[in-house]
Amino acid sequence: MTYTLYHYYESGLGPFRNLSSLSVEEASKISEQIRREGKSFASQRSKDYIIIRRELEEMARDQFINKGGKPRNRFPHYMTLGECEWLESWYREPKMIAIDWNEFSEESISFTYGDLFPTMRYQDNKPYRKKIFTKNEIIKLIEQYGLPQDWNKNGDKGPERYIEVQIWDEEVIKQRPF
Repeated sequence: MTYTLYHYYESGLGPFRNLSSLSVEEASKISEQIRREGKSFASQRSKDYIIIRRELEEMARDQFINKGGKPRNRFPHYMTLGECEWLESWYREPKMIAIDWNEFSEESISFTYGDLFPTMRYQDNKPYRKKIFTKNEIIKLIEQYGLPQDWNKNGDKGPERYIEVQIWDEEVIKQRPF
């Protein structure tokens, strides 16, 4: 089975810009500016977003390593498994990049069934909560539950809107002419 990974971004800013790669102070300053402008989905994030994000990314990284992952980056870049039109609404001038998932080594990508934030924090005891998955594991999960962007297109059935992919190695990304 093969899938395509998608990365959505603001056209004027470019792809794979990562708040986590900045210091907490710099990332918080940018996050505050986004909140003040109020022009994008990201403007709805809480003031402690950066701190929570760092904690969740560290949890995800640790789980991934425990499953045999070999992350080369401290923090991941994010993509989705399959298209998710809803994510285009996050941006004023959306663009997207598509990359075949086979271009990434299994040791460099992990998955959450839903966005990392609700997946790791939502309290409903679904079997995929608070867990990171490998390629093989996410295939089995899709066979069991389907793609969230298919069964929860409007977000009325829970926080799962897509399967998030955490890219822990920039090599494939760097080879692209963005």
